[in-house]
Amino acid sequence: MKRFFTESEERLNAFYKLLNNPGKFVITSHQNPDGDAFGSSLGLYFFLKSFDIHKITVISPTDHTDFLGWMPGVKDVLNFESSAKEQARQLISEADAIFCLDFSSLGRLKDMEELVRNSSAVKVLIDHHQEPDQFADFVFWNELASSTCELVYQLIEALDLTGRISLDAANCLYTGILTDTGSFKFDSTGPEVHRIAGELLRKGVRPNKINRDLFDTNSFDRLRLLGYVLSKKMVYLPEYRVAYMKISESELKQYNSKNGETEGIVNYGLSIKDAVMSVIFIEKDQMIKISFRSVDEFSVSQLARDHFSGGGHHNAAGGKSDLNLEETEQKFLNLLPFYKNQLLSQPKS
Repeated sequence: MKRFFTESEERLNAFYKLLNNPGKFVITSHQNPDGDAFGSSLGLYFFLKSFDIHKITVISPTDHTDFLGWMPGVKDVLNFESSAKEQARQLISEADAIFCLDFSSLGRLKDMEELVRNSSAVKVLIDHHQEPDQFADFVFWNELASSTCELVYQLIEALDLTGRISLDAANCLYTGILTDTGSFKFDSTGPEVHRIAGELLRKGVRPNKINRDLFDTNSFDRLRLLGYVLSKKMVYLPEYRVAYMKISESELKQYNSKNGETEGIVNYGLSIKDAVMSVIFIEKDQMIKISFRSVDEFSVSQLARDHFSGGGHHNAAGGKSDLNLEETEQKFLNLLPFYKNQLLSQPKS
């Protein structure tokens, strides 16, 4: 089998030895974890538990969104911003290995960054984001992978240990693949993704249940917020083939928006015929969080890196702004003329 990640056969053998020696393991992912972050973290958690020799804890830099609350093992995850902070600190300081999943920079760990950076533990990076920082002892990385969950599965497969993937682990890994491929519709969805999904189905995964838990279980307030944003806040600029939305903190409060309830709204802009890019600006905690989505060859990752202290994937990226909402909007609009030719040159739908 052709491996889809970095690291040599020799390093893979060294990693196998790490897994077969009893240890204290910490698994973490980026702040505001999404389906792939928790899917890969919890999938790896259940896989490592099957060795029955490790003490394993999943620690999240921030709380998770409500729509991930159904996932197996989620109730055992420690939230670093909760009353479990001191317990989490001690576990990180005592860890023999720290597994860093679904992020390429330690800056994505928020208040956990320095703790992990200064830890003497062996660090393992499993990720598919662009331009990873050089901080890990073991690196299983490929930006062409659809998801970190895909890489976790391939790593387990390369170790010839897929028999240790339980139904709980399979449900978690399938969740991350499903969310990061946009339900198998993004360009990153290739034959390998479907092969792995098929193997997870053989473990007993029920796609209809996971789809229902993820996408068809909304709060009434979340649906009201979605309707408001699409009817009142979406702007389409046909001269650039760009859609964008902006949501203020007061509007979030008006609709009782909880953490994660704006997830996925940005994708609606790309459903406009001939749209090439969709962007959402969300005001929260005195900062503007920005999500970018695009199609074809237009790189939102490059745009986010160059102008909004962000990055991510070619067609899906994030950024931030310390300007206020209106100033951030204006900065974005001022940039569009410089990207006009690239935007207009993309194939029409």
